[in-house]
Amino acid sequence: MFFDNISDISKIANQCGTSVFVVPKSQTIEIKNAILLQPEEKSVITIEQVRDLISKLNVKQRKDQFIIIRPAELLQPEAANALLKSLEEPKDKIHFILVTDVPSQVLPTILSRSSIYILRNKDWNKIDADDKIKDLAKKLMVAHGADLVDIAEEIAKKKDGVRNYAMEILRVAIEMTYKTYFLTNKKVFIEKLPKFLRAYEGIARNGNVKLQIVANLC
Repeated sequence: MFFDNISDISKIANQCGTSVFVVPKSQTIEIKNAILLQPEEKSVITIEQVRDLISKLNVKQRKDQFIIIRPAELLQPEAANALLKSLEEPKDKIHFILVTDVPSQVLPTILSRSSIYILRNKDWNKIDADDKIKDLAKKLMVAHGADLVDIAEEIAKKKDGVRNYAMEILRVAIEMTYKTYFLTNKKVFIEKLPKFLRAYEGIARNGNVKLQIVANLC
């Protein structure tokens, strides 16, 4: 779902327990008396930070309390797992606001527990990638059977850095899939998302590029 004004975030979040807001990285968000969870000494949000947050939220709230987690994609997997129950069943008057500019990098377990809102802007259709990568990503989105095998073989022909090349194509395909779903509201696109994520994760873990693409996207 789209929204038009940053100032509406607290009002929107107040209707939900957990929300993901997709906004540009440079955009400032100001909510009075909000708790901000962000990377500190490390470049990620750690499980220690999450545990400290949860302990603070154990006190009964008399007023609405907003927790801003930004950038949400920097939640370590173990930190995200420690937070899942709180996200799925937030306590009364607790509202989680997860902010990101790359929703494709937010863990699926978090997205599945959240309402997702995207700031409408003129650059929504802009994808930050070269034309060849965007072309291959589009092909992967609609490919089936033998066509999928052919595309995987074309990607695997990359002589240098094939793994990173394949991951970038899949990253763009994931971003396109998200954006197409929110623009069209057609479930067929959101249903493709787990397949792209599995392929991306398989390749990131040193899986065979062609095998991961064909096995996960067919």
